[in-house]
Amino acid sequence: MTLESQPQDLTDDLLARTRKVIAVHINYPSRAAQRGRTPEQPSYFLKPSSSLALGSPSNPGVVERPAGCELLGYEGEIALIIGKPARRASPEDAWSHVQWVTASNDLGVYDLRYADKGSNLRSKGGDGFTPVGPALIPAGDVNPAKLRIRTWHNSDLVQDDTTEDLLFPFNRLIADLSQLLTLEAGDIILTGTPAGASVAEPGDVVEVEVSAGDLRSGRLTTRITEGTTPFADFGALPRTDDTQREEAYGSREAAGLEPAAKALTPELKKKLESVATATLSSQLRKRGLNNVSIDGLQSTRPGSRVVGTARTLRYVPNREDLFKSHGGGFNAQKRAIDSVNDGEIIVMEARGEKGTGTVGDVLALRAQVRGAAAIITDGGVRDFTAVAELQMPTYFSNPHPAVLGRKHVPWDTDITIACGGATVQPGDIIVADSDGILVIPPALAGELADDCIQQENEETYIFEMVKQGHSVDGLFPMNAEWKAKYREWASTQSKPAEGKIGD
Repeated sequence: MTLESQPQDLTDDLLARTRKVIAVHINYPSRAAQRGRTPEQPSYFLKPSSSLALGSPSNPGVVERPAGCELLGYEGEIALIIGKPARRASPEDAWSHVQWVTASNDLGVYDLRYADKGSNLRSKGGDGFTPVGPALIPAGDVNPAKLRIRTWHNSDLVQDDTTEDLLFPFNRLIADLSQLLTLEAGDIILTGTPAGASVAEPGDVVEVEVSAGDLRSGRLTTRITEGTTPFADFGALPRTDDTQREEAYGSREAAGLEPAAKALTPELKKKLESVATATLSSQLRKRGLNNVSIDGLQSTRPGSRVVGTARTLRYVPNREDLFKSHGGGFNAQKRAIDSVNDGEIIVMEARGEKGTGTVGDVLALRAQVRGAAAIITDGGVRDFTAVAELQMPTYFSNPHPAVLGRKHVPWDTDITIACGGATVQPGDIIVADSDGILVIPPALAGELADDCIQQENEETYIFEMVKQGHSVDGLFPMNAEWKAKYREWASTQSKPAEGKIGD
């Protein structure tokens, strides 16, 4: 296939020569944060060339939502059109194989995802499900890290992002794909979608545009219609559930669903904030959990009491080649910080390595701005004075001036890790105060909090009795006689007293 070198409109003739359409699953940090997962390496799926279609404001393409389907999702994407074959291209040379850049809409019906087992063939391969165009931007005239993608749904701007901080830059995608397969002239690569993708209904109009300064693809316009031919019963039939609705719309709220139940409810958080980690530790020990404390750390705010859910980050020992591939750009450390949500705690596995920092002032500030309840690392902290001035507490082994690459490679997020001698899983409940830091399995947290409150009420009573001169013999712990006296005393109390005793 020979493509002209000057700017031109994309035509049906050019599309007819396309042999492969390759799509990337997740590539924008905003989408990764929305999905709650950040891939370590790019992954792909194929769309048939028969799914290609053109559309412009003057001649919008028409895409049918299949009869019986509820969730036709749209995803504005930047499409790369290969101009010369690429086989085992290097990252440095990869962009030279791209001839054109244009807009695309990666459409799909979530109702059939269950039947595809990850291939996306039926869910995303329907006729017209890959609109592209309308104009081609010469790849040689643009910086692939300076492109902008925008999507409008019924004239409302719903996606607006740039390629500046992609998880996998375009040259890496081309080099990676060409390791095993030849990218041929005319092949199209869909490079992922940012946050904001959602669901289109019959009668809706979706527009996508790619721009690079003054160069623009023009608006790729697609109108949605309702299909009338039902699926036959000799194949998979459409079906959906609330999980697919949440995925299609981008959130439960956008899908009109009730918020998912949280393990750490406001009521449970209030209870856990009211009890000491010493009490929690004794109750955890009664349940056979003796290895749930994160040990050996100090705090920038020693008097703080923190309760939140864990988001995890793991560092591995530095190896220069791995730091080159994983240490720069929007690495795992930055992804963890930039996706933390209100009330969550970032817990870092740094292997107790004290010879370098694992977080500094800028990223700690970013975590605070995003609403993080705390940062916990069993490694060092750099920019200590600035980090210590933040309202958000940081728990750490020691200050250290060195940057990340001296000892660590930021490797992965939201996985099971070890921190300060304790195993921490994403979603575990973390409670910290001046006595220490505990990791609480979410399934136990409710009964644990109630038993801790009961224990502290009893200890308040014991404290008062010792204060009045009673011996601890039979009182601490209470025998049957003292328990009876306690129950009588407790019935007269409108609220728990403040004092308590340790175990």
